[in-house]
Amino acid sequence: MARNPLLDHIFWHALDGAHRRWSDGTDAIRRYTQGFSPIIAFADPAQPDFAALAPWCTAGEHFYCDSWTGTAPPGWRVEVESTMFRMVWEGALPATDPAPEAVPLRAEHAEQALELATLCKPGPFGIRTIELGDYFGYFDGERLMAMAGERLRAPGLCEISGVCTHPDYQGCGLAKKLITKLLLRHAARGEQSFLHVMHNNPAHQLYLNMGFQDYLESTVRVISYRAPA
Repeated sequence: MARNPLLDHIFWHALDGAHRRWSDGTDAIRRYTQGFSPIIAFADPAQPDFAALAPWCTAGEHFYCDSWTGTAPPGWRVEVESTMFRMVWEGALPATDPAPEAVPLRAEHAEQALELATLCKPGPFGIRTIELGDYFGYFDGERLMAMAGERLRAPGLCEISGVCTHPDYQGCGLAKKLITKLLLRHAARGEQSFLHVMHNNPAHQLYLNMGFQDYLESTVRVISYRAPA
């Protein structure tokens, strides 16, 4: 599989590029603004300047970060370390949208989206995450049953993220329909679809079966900011 420098370093290219207006920091390290997904990205993961980011952080905050494996500096602590797969779409697409009835998620759905994400834990998610791209969901009355949307992006690339289904509605194929809807939208715009999944998540095999392929496996950490003593 051909390498893409933007995709290799997608977190930085998103936070310092298309999403710079929704992020805070410097030309070396950035975070999504509070309320969005709690993610930190580095221009160079081998030389992260955490001290420069401190003015935009609050004690007790937790962040996800990709590809950094160094020692935590004073005021920061590694809470969790694991690995995740970055996967790219290489499959065939249907001719028609399998989810024409899916509802676009707007600001009025933010609380329901956050509630579902908190329950299902698809990855870092905040009350404003659905502003980062197009999100779609299925509702049962006022209850959000399933959702999927877009997060990281760079020229020619768009991530599928926030994929989750309420336990009461699993097994109905809702998430697969929403993912396929997004894949078709990306293809129509000439964009490569990709997503992230933790290495031990059973969804990894489901994504392989759908037509995604592993692009790389990277270290992912959850870190907390404690502020220097």
